[in-house]
Amino acid sequence: MELVLAIAIGVLTASGVYLILRPRTFQVIIGLSLISYAVNLFIFSMGRLRIDAAPVITHGNTDPSAYTDPVPQALVLTAIVIGFAMTALFLVVMLAARGFTGTDHVDGRD
Repeated sequence: MELVLAIAIGVLTASGVYLILRPRTFQVIIGLSLISYAVNLFIFSMGRLRIDAAPVITHGNTDPSAYTDPVPQALVLTAIVIGFAMTALFLVVMLAARGFTGTDHVDGRD
């Protein structure tokens, strides 16, 4: 499971970097989104990969290795919402810049 998650994070990061280096603004925005998804997966994986484990310690069992850390889950959920809002803002700014300049290149030239 860890290998699949590490490969997914690597593919998302590599794809995001490739798209950020492209000359069009829409590709840059999608690249930033892919990198933010890779960071979210990385933060989520830091909370320990456990299946069917409760996130809260009960009174009977105090072994922390049997539980999942809920903090990375909350951080990733917040980051997903903020990332979605920032992507929507970037798209609106991109459309406005395209209307002003007449091109969608990052440097403003064809």
